[in-house]
Amino acid sequence: MLEVRDLHAYYGKSHVLQGVDFDVGRGEIVSLLGRNGVGRSTTCKAIMGLVAPHGSVRFDGEQLAGLKSHQVARKGIGYVPEDRLIFSGLSTRENLEMGVQKVGAKADWTIDDAYRLFPRLSERADVQADRLSGGEQQMLTMCRTLMGNPKLIMIDEPTEGLAPQIVSQVGDFLLAIADKGLSVLLVEQRLSIAMRVSHRVYVMGHGRIVFEGTPDSLEADERVRREWLEV
Repeated sequence: MLEVRDLHAYYGKSHVLQGVDFDVGRGEIVSLLGRNGVGRSTTCKAIMGLVAPHGSVRFDGEQLAGLKSHQVARKGIGYVPEDRLIFSGLSTRENLEMGVQKVGAKADWTIDDAYRLFPRLSERADVQADRLSGGEQQMLTMCRTLMGNPKLIMIDEPTEGLAPQIVSQVGDFLLAIADKGLSVLLVEQRLSIAMRVSHRVYVMGHGRIVFEGTPDSLEADERVRREWLEV
């Protein structure tokens, strides 16, 4: 579904991505792992067109490199950035409504689906979004992205700063949306959740992919974990 080949990206003169290659299949959860600063978030931004991509980004056989971010979104890619970008002055329900791509159109994902995935959002439907807890805001951001009916969703560090119970709910959320055929590219610092939910994992180091395999094969490769993941 998503095919990234020889992807480069720059911030000024800084060469951040240095020939990144990876794939995400339909209904697959793929995690992009690595220490902070290796280019994981930049990879998502380059795919989304928020950073100029140099290389090939193909989605359902169509080239995305060079498109504006709103055009990439309309092709079927959703993006949940690391910052919880809620509409603070709107209620929970109004935030979800803001994510609906086309009012009245047949939707694979509805607000009722969001409430089923995270019942707490239903309980807090009329609460102003900036009064939600950090975990509730993260749930809201992810579910609002689903309202645009993406085929693939990129989620950057969804568990950062969350309590263990909410982290577990995020993992369940990822498994539930993948079960409905949605592809997921997960950028995650917390190795435990990535290993639990992923079909495949990639490890990044110095702007390149340094490992590709299953969670089991990464678990068995002590050298890769020591050199590229452990602090």
